[in-house]
Amino acid sequence: MTPSLGRPRRRLRFTDPVRRRRAGLVSAVLLLLLVVAAVLAPLIAPHNPTGGELADTLRPPVWAHDGSWRFPLGTDSLGRDELSRLIYGARVSLLVGLVAAVIAGVVGVPLGLFAGYLGGRADTVVAGVVNIMMAFPFLLLALLVAGVTGPGLRNVLLILGLTGWPMYTRVIRSVVLELRERTFVTNARVMGLSHPRVMFRHVLPGVWPTFLVITSLQIGHMILAEAFLSFLGLGIQPPTPTWGGMLSEGRSYIYTQWWLTAFPGIAMLVTVLCVNLLSDSIRDALASARTAGEGAAADDPTAPAAREAPAL
Repeated sequence: MTPSLGRPRRRLRFTDPVRRRRAGLVSAVLLLLLVVAAVLAPLIAPHNPTGGELADTLRPPVWAHDGSWRFPLGTDSLGRDELSRLIYGARVSLLVGLVAAVIAGVVGVPLGLFAGYLGGRADTVVAGVVNIMMAFPFLLLALLVAGVTGPGLRNVLLILGLTGWPMYTRVIRSVVLELRERTFVTNARVMGLSHPRVMFRHVLPGVWPTFLVITSLQIGHMILAEAFLSFLGLGIQPPTPTWGGMLSEGRSYIYTQWWLTAFPGIAMLVTVLCVNLLSDSIRDALASARTAGEGAAADDPTAPAAREAPAL
């Protein structure tokens, strides 16, 4: 009986909200350092990320045999410094992750808002389009768009924006379906306010917490998707350094020069993990704020119904 009683306690400690907030704080600090490194890449990077010497090809990391502090993380097959390319690659990954998530949100949030609030034919049409888009293979759509428009940063953002908005629409629609039955929305309708004013003045503010959580999750997804496209040669083209491109270039040497694939993979792993942990912390913080707001409204008998806190 004693061993069985110990396991739930470990699970409770693992899911402790305090520890999750600490993990979110550490993740935020690491992401901030990554952003600073990406912005100050010309000042931090020790070498030119697109230029190298053939005499320095395939140098090992500093701690390996024949390693040198001149190239702390080694060099690639063209003699380019891996550390410099990782720093500059963070620029592309963070830019694509943030911009693509915002583009998907700009498209998906209004559609989810209209579908959830208006219902009827609008809801049926939007839901049908969302189901078609989510059933359409991502790789096939990427090949189609890249084949028509060609690879490049702008087209990568277009591909990720086209494939990312259905997630926003589906989640926002479910939130709006619940919000439109709340007391403050019903009161606004009774007062004779127009549908656009009710949607954008009363319903939309209740959607923002969910939007922040989805966006934080989508940023990590977009970073991986951009690396996937670059790995296949459909993303940002050389000589611009990207983490996915570095993985693709190093796969031929994976059994001999392991650092060419290990370091870009670790960079993506840490970045996406930090984004996901930060997203969990944001969700917990918003849920705590909502619970506190509901408790304060319940304790105050004079609080109007219009202050009812929307659910996430």
